[in-house]
Amino acid sequence: MREARLRPEFADLYPTLTPGQWEPAARIAEVVLARFLLSQISEAPLQDRILDERHFEFRGETPDGTPRQPPGSRARDVASGAAEE
Repeated sequence: MREARLRPEFADLYPTLTPGQWEPAARIAEVVLARFLLSQISEAPLQDRILDERHFEFRGETPDGTPRQPPGSRARDVASGAAEE
């Protein structure tokens, strides 16, 4: 299951979400999309992704279902089993 948590520095933009709390990304996307649609806060076109990666951290699967790489890791290191020292 993909999860997301709101970064504390963006808490004022999402008053109904608890910063730092991991939740299912689908639920957070529903909250963010509903807020956007109800308040019509922007005239800008909707992004491809509802959850702005600058505002949220993620863990679990990526949107396409593949496992997410841990921060600082590289796919070739993981694939080869080698870790850079």
